[in-house]
Amino acid sequence: MVVKTLAPRDYNEALHVGHYFRQGVPVIMDLTAMANAEAMQLIDFAAGLVVGRGGDMQRVDTKVFLLLPLRTAKSA
Repeated sequence: MVVKTLAPRDYNEALHVGHYFRQGVPVIMDLTAMANAEAMQLIDFAAGLVVGRGGDMQRVDTKVFLLLPLRTAKSA
């Protein structure tokens, strides 16, 4: 299984998170380089994406999250 790791530096990079997730690729979202306020916005975006498209979101570490698309979440 391919997992895409992304370390966005600002909210504008949310586009990349959404792109891979919609393609069915699990995404590790590493927000450690972001300010807390902007990281929270990206977490909110990711949570909406997961709920809207199905799947799961798990916290891996402080400011690091795994987004699992629906087909991956069911087999995990």
